[in-house]
Amino acid sequence: MTKTKTLDDYLNDPELAGEPEALREVHAIRLKIHDERKGMTAAEYNAIVHQRAVHFLSPEKPKVTVVQ
Repeated sequence: MTKTKTLDDYLNDPELAGEPEALREVHAIRLKIHDERKGMTAAEYNAIVHQRAVHFLSPEKPKVTVVQ
């Protein structure tokens, strides 16, 4: 079984070492998402997106207040 890479693993990738910090974070996140979705069928991807949408729209989630 292969170990799931963490975001820190992607951030410490030598290919991203020369990038500015903010850009390195963006690229690391995109690489992580790409690796998570690699090999998924369209049906699997749609199921995950649907599950996240249901959770996001759920009335049980805590209310977010904006402090100015």
